[in-house]
Amino acid sequence: MGVLAVTITSCGSEPDKRCADRTTRETLPSSACRSGGSGGSGGGSYYYGGKSSNGKVEGGSFDKSAVDRGGFGCSGSGGG
Repeated sequence: MGVLAVTITSCGSEPDKRCADRTTRETLPSSACRSGGSGGSGGGSYYYGGKSSNGKVEGGSFDKSAVDRGGFGCSGSGGG
């Protein structure tokens, strides 16, 4: 029964996100993403999934839909 509970909660959860520079992939303060990154180059964007290592993001994507596939046992037929 415990496995079922984990499965149900993982289906509706959002992927982890962190603010990062699209060019260098360096992690940035979340305020750089909230402002829309309108400061020219070096503007932040949310990076979904993956991890942060040595101040840089890796293993995820700037495209949320690329990592928002649902957990184990999910049908994958969520709305858009």
